[in-house]
Amino acid sequence: MISYSTENVKMPHIRRRDTSAWIRRVAETYGKKIGEVGYLFCDDEKILEVNREYLQHDYYTDIITFDYCEDNIINGDLVISLDTVRSNAEMMGKDYDEELHRVIIHGILHLCGINDKGPGEREIMEREENKALALRQSNT
Repeated sequence: MISYSTENVKMPHIRRRDTSAWIRRVAETYGKKIGEVGYLFCDDEKILEVNREYLQHDYYTDIITFDYCEDNIINGDLVISLDTVRSNAEMMGKDYDEELHRVIIHGILHLCGINDKGPGEREIMEREENKALALRQSNT
């Protein structure tokens, strides 16, 4: 089950049923099934609070992924700052909706085992994000 909730922001304009189906399709391409995945859309202040409390990081970010996966079942909580998604989209000259969906799937890709902190990993993550976004586009 995939759930969507908010704190301090309005729910973004995403088609939840379509987005959930897309997330499931992407997970399947990695041989994974969706278990319990919870998205929390929030503002910068909330994500900073989460970052400080749980990760001891004192900075803003677009997404924090908490991984509770077991075997091939994806379980996790994903906290997304809509403020940072919007400012990143503006800074990179990207469409907000595309950037939001990139971040939504970024967390799922982490739960599928793709990292982005080590040497060369960022490029791999970007390639996988682009493949996932193309899969979304082919079904809209």
